[in-house]
Amino acid sequence: MGRAALAVAAASMLFVSACSSGTSEEATQGANATEAASEPSGDAIVVYSGRNEELVGPLFKEFTAETGIPVEVRYGDTAELAAQIIEEGSASPADLYFGQDAGALGALDAAGQCAVLPAGITETVPAMYRSVDNTWTGVTGRARVIAYDSSQVSADEVPTSVFELTDPKWKGQVAFAPTNGSFQAFVTAMRVAAGDDATREWLQGMIDNDAQLFEKNGLIRDAVDAGQVQLGLINHYYWHQKASEVGDDAMNVQLAYTAAGDPGTLVNVAGACVIAPSDNQAGAGALLTWMLSDDIQQWFVENTFEYPLTPGVAGPAGVPPIDDVQGPDIPLAELEDLPGTLQMLQDVGLT
Repeated sequence: MGRAALAVAAASMLFVSACSSGTSEEATQGANATEAASEPSGDAIVVYSGRNEELVGPLFKEFTAETGIPVEVRYGDTAELAAQIIEEGSASPADLYFGQDAGALGALDAAGQCAVLPAGITETVPAMYRSVDNTWTGVTGRARVIAYDSSQVSADEVPTSVFELTDPKWKGQVAFAPTNGSFQAFVTAMRVAAGDDATREWLQGMIDNDAQLFEKNGLIRDAVDAGQVQLGLINHYYWHQKASEVGDDAMNVQLAYTAAGDPGTLVNVAGACVIAPSDNQAGAGALLTWMLSDDIQQWFVENTFEYPLTPGVAGPAGVPPIDDVQGPDIPLAELEDLPGTLQMLQDVGLT
């Protein structure tokens, strides 16, 4: 049995064991189920992924290649997929949700759609990168940054706070992506750290300052690189993906981190939860366990340039250590009010 298949078997036993406490009849049923689940069932694992196919599709194919277990993936917007699972309720076909921010995971958790994860999973990831009640966990980390066109803006001219982006000097020169899940989580963090009034004022200030709207982080990066705008709000790894393709010397766009405590340098996670109504929690847990293994964490470092969240795996070259990136001092679990953020963005006309 290969390493990934062993992970499937182990996670199956962990999940069934976690469900086997209670009455003696329930315990007997759980014990029988544990015995039946000690080997991988081979049932397809249904994943709702807010991370795009180009980025993580090869990962799921690798899992299937190693285990023989098919993975059926429904790709879409992180927030929309979370809302869909909540709407589907107990009838959801999803086994695992893989989202690009803690806010969507928190919203699922608040709706009771996330199963409690075994200690074997949660103890792998530092507490700051998972939920308090161990119903979801980060898989990789990413930092929010300001991308800037180094041919037009020097490093010392880049704002040290996102609140400076509403200054008239940047009128028409800042790009952001209001419909993107990472941006929405950043707005939620601003709401928690600075309050709803200040956040709404900032969003309106960005609109009044003619901030340029884009759909995705990668498009913002490219627009800054091409000199279409001078500044943009993105995740750090988009720069490193481009640099790996063309070389950093060929790029005008560079990255800056805002001051400690500023929402502009939020360290967020791409993370996952096992869907509570799923009848294949064991398979979903095994896939999540595999994603947190050292080899796959290294895969993320080399292929997506994100921060690994398991101890002992070094982060990508050319980025500050994750512990040195000081965003707002708020627990990621407090980003759960995604619906409130979506309503605020709608109220100001950004979605």
